[in-house]
Amino acid sequence: MRDSLLRPERIWKFGVILGVVSILSGIGHGEAPSQTPPAQPGTADSSTPAKASATSENVPQAAGVIGLELIDSCIENGSPLWYEAGPGGTVLVYLQYDLERAAPNRAAGHFHFRVQARPGTELTLELKNLDNVWNGKSGSVAREMEQFVTSEDGQTWESHPTLRPDGERVLLPLKITGTQLDVARIEPYRLSDLDRLLQEISSKPGVQVQTIGNTVEGRPLELIQIGRRDAPFRVFLRARAHPWESGGNWVVQGLIRRLLRNDDHAHKCLERYQVTILPMANKDGVARGRTRFNAQGMDLNRNWNEPADPKLAPENAALETWLLGEIEQHRPPHLAIELHNDGRGLLHFSRPTVPDNDRYLSRMKSLEQLLRIHSWFSEGSTKPSFNNPGTLGDGWLNRFQIDALVHELNANRIARIDQPTSGALWQQYGENLTTVLYEYFGSVKP
Repeated sequence: MRDSLLRPERIWKFGVILGVVSILSGIGHGEAPSQTPPAQPGTADSSTPAKASATSENVPQAAGVIGLELIDSCIENGSPLWYEAGPGGTVLVYLQYDLERAAPNRAAGHFHFRVQARPGTELTLELKNLDNVWNGKSGSVAREMEQFVTSEDGQTWESHPTLRPDGERVLLPLKITGTQLDVARIEPYRLSDLDRLLQEISSKPGVQVQTIGNTVEGRPLELIQIGRRDAPFRVFLRARAHPWESGGNWVVQGLIRRLLRNDDHAHKCLERYQVTILPMANKDGVARGRTRFNAQGMDLNRNWNEPADPKLAPENAALETWLLGEIEQHRPPHLAIELHNDGRGLLHFSRPTVPDNDRYLSRMKSLEQLLRIHSWFSEGSTKPSFNNPGTLGDGWLNRFQIDALVHELNANRIARIDQPTSGALWQQYGENLTTVLYEYFGSVKP
């Protein structure tokens, strides 16, 4: 038996099979590029073979699509994916699902990758694996994907409409004028962006940055406090519990920078309230390009109706420990805002059976009205029948009697000014929020 396996004809067949497998395994799976960086527009150099090959006519085409060389997800915040040629010259991009722990739920909605191609290449990408499952029910996220953004340098982003020929399929038409183009669902905010912000503000007067714990994978969780500890009011904001939802990061960055401008408006705001911000709750998910869950498959905007599990959700456990410490010192937040992105952009007010719920709802309606007056907010709030137990907004109201809400930011367009979303406009919203909070706390008692 052993000798028969070594016959020449068997060795030849085995070698052919290995060769075919090797070729197939290298096609269209978002493998990392070589260590030599791709050529930037206008910098091709014939003396450097790696750069010159980017425009060579005899370079093999990725997935068999003319002009395409690589769809690279091995970038900061890159989304796990694989791809292949589709009908009519399209490229099918298969996003990987996040899976929730001990549940049938799954999520895929984040996309951020780099397309490398010959200059002038025109492509149409079709996103696949958008059939999410939430609360055990299937529901495609395709209908929410109305816009996407592109960038040649990873910093300056331009918005484009998606094509949705039947309401379910999502197509991204691209033209690569240089040799590469970054593509994302919304303007990214990466760990490096947060690091730059922390470096910018950490030494400024009135700013305290403390690490309250670590993520599942050991990344530090920074808490930013701005203003006096003895200010009459305190507000807490958290962003990025769901990794793809970068809008909240831009909002808190705009708010922070406005409060640190050292002018009359900033001074009067900080005389009235102190701000505490957890800017990036799910750092592991952001680093790995995930959509919803943490590294243990937990949703960080759920299960707030009970104490956080320090093993499965150390991010929430660290925040809860901080909150309990503030409560013990008789310094709980007077208002808590949980920032998210979706396709609607509503304020989510909980309506649990808690004492004095009418007072809470009255204050939330006042907050909504102030947002309409002092910002471009116009989407409105949830209906009286709405109830979403386990969110931070619901849990902090129920367990700690803190006025709290979930604020969704529309990921596609800003309806009131009829413009696509952007980091700049979300930062503007954060700036406007300083006035909203000033007026809000001017109408309530400590």
